[in-house]
Amino acid sequence: MSRPYGSNDPPKAVSAENLVMRWLLIPFLAVALSARAEDQPASAISREVKDIFDHCKRAVVKIHGADEHSELSGTGFFIDPTGTIYTAYSVGGEGSNFTIEFDGKRLPARQLVTDVRSGIAILKVDAASPTLPIGKSENMEVTTPVIAIGYPLDLPETPSLGLVGGFDRKYLGYYFHTTHLRVNVATQRGEAGSPLLNMKGEVVGIVAFTLENNSSCYALPIEAAEKIRSDFLRFGEVRHGWIGANLMQALEAKAGSSAEVTEILDNTPAANCGIHPGDILLQVGRREIHQPDDIIDASFFISAGDTVPITVMRGDERLTLNAQAEIHPTTEQVQRIQRLQHPLMIAQPSTIQPSLPLSLEKAPERTP
Repeated sequence: MSRPYGSNDPPKAVSAENLVMRWLLIPFLAVALSARAEDQPASAISREVKDIFDHCKRAVVKIHGADEHSELSGTGFFIDPTGTIYTAYSVGGEGSNFTIEFDGKRLPARQLVTDVRSGIAILKVDAASPTLPIGKSENMEVTTPVIAIGYPLDLPETPSLGLVGGFDRKYLGYYFHTTHLRVNVATQRGEAGSPLLNMKGEVVGIVAFTLENNSSCYALPIEAAEKIRSDFLRFGEVRHGWIGANLMQALEAKAGSSAEVTEILDNTPAANCGIHPGDILLQVGRREIHQPDDIIDASFFISAGDTVPITVMRGDERLTLNAQAEIHPTTEQVQRIQRLQHPLMIAQPSTIQPSLPLSLEKAPERTP
């Protein structure tokens, strides 16, 4: 038998019984080490979530209010140091007499912005506040871990860990006004308006409403909320823009896009800037277009009054045209998000398909 490294003692004899016992112990040691290895990542994740929760929870507030039916209760969070708060429309959109719980105090809050299309509201308190840093949902993918911090029921602030399950433009056959994050986080009453955080503690979304079985939820990407706030800071109001053209699926893609312009509405930005039926849409503003559904996100980020560069393929020629976006004609008539009949304050999606800035149609089938 070989000697242990650095040992000057003569080797000791090992009985057959001891050898057998050592071989029998090997599987048990392997299982123990494996279990310990599995515990370490779980423990590391727990510590990481706790660190994010401890660092961010002070900027998350409980919101109280009332509407014509009952008292409201939901969640919001500070996004600047002057007391500006993001929350869901179902919490802060149609109520009044708002107050928030912050640092052991109850402070009055007022509405700055309510926007049905995005599903958010912005409130304000007259107090210095902590803030949550803004991240990017565009950098995420399916299975990216996220954390929501909210006020479920009558409980204190509570973290929930989950994964991004998808990036959806429609649900149960009805289109959103922009892509939403489908997140495998179980939400309870009072958690609408909760911040959705990445593992850096940055806000990537706002919890908008729960799915039917409450096992997961939809969140508005933070970029969409920031567009709404930017409009308010620039114009004093939200300005949803439109171009005024109809699209369909082209029979043949060009330059990587199958979004074909089929109709130009009269006296619209599209008519005035020179878009033609038959043009293949490649880009609207900073958003690339590859299929007709891509116009949903591109249109959401258009603000009325802005000059929007629009790139098209016309035959074999690539053209960039500039459209002066106008207020979307259905801005005042858009169907309001329905609230539940009890104070869940996580709204269900509208049962009426919302109007899109550009309409979508299926391409006609080829005939022999």
